[in-house]
Amino acid sequence: MQNKQLLELFEDYLKANLPTSDSFHPIFENALQKMLYAGGKRFRPVLLLSVVNSVEPLLTKNALPIALGVEFLHTYSLVHDDLPSMDDADLRRGNPTLHKTYDEVTAILVGDALNTHSFNLLANAPLSSDVKIELMKVLSSDGGIDGMIIGQAIDCYFENQTLELSQLEFLHIHKTAKLIAGSLKMGAIIANLDLATQEKLYNFGIDIGLLFQIQDDIIDETSSEEEAGKTTSNDGAKNSFVNLLGLDGAIKSADKLSLKCQNDLKVFDENIQENLNTLLSKYLNRHK
Repeated sequence: MQNKQLLELFEDYLKANLPTSDSFHPIFENALQKMLYAGGKRFRPVLLLSVVNSVEPLLTKNALPIALGVEFLHTYSLVHDDLPSMDDADLRRGNPTLHKTYDEVTAILVGDALNTHSFNLLANAPLSSDVKIELMKVLSSDGGIDGMIIGQAIDCYFENQTLELSQLEFLHIHKTAKLIAGSLKMGAIIANLDLATQEKLYNFGIDIGLLFQIQDDIIDETSSEEEAGKTTSNDGAKNSFVNLLGLDGAIKSADKLSLKCQNDLKVFDENIQENLNTLLSKYLNRHK
């Protein structure tokens, strides 16, 4: 199955399994589904599915609830990241952010719902209990206080303060890269790959995630909101790679990391390498 087919399979599964609210609330169900319907790259779930499909294609459909759980968790993080108390963004995935369309309370609760429901999806997936426990460990760590949450906390706390490069990398490895790395590792767990390969995929994902963040900082500096599909020029008070290194320095850093990722990809099994290369080819140099 090609990555385009994996994406189509995932989109069909998502549409058939959108979260619902069995209540008389007049807007909550629409709000709950809005950012999922709005689309996005679906990069993390397709990374996960691509690893599974490369090694154990018969498990690809069983992995769909896990991939959806990852997308729910990622989408929750975007909804909360856009809130007035954080980035106060007006646009996400080409649409008005939830707190703009509805209100701040609704946006907060939608984020909460997507977060918690992601683990419900993992718990009820058609996989063995041992595998599901390992998957929950990864997602709760990389999406929680050991990953995305501490990254977001540092990002918000140190606004208008300049971090050192190593601190900036720590921030974005935790806020962005760990969930990407975790997606690859979760695919490897489902496919029953050995621990050494799981770790290699995870480390590869950290580099991919850091590259993505540098690229996002470049895009924020150089693209319009229409081109980016989200609020841009919104990082003035933030610790971004462009703010620390300058635009040219950030581009050079992205070039170097992109080349490293392309070289590191060659260590993997031929099927994994081929599938990931096809998926990543359009992203590795998107900053140019």
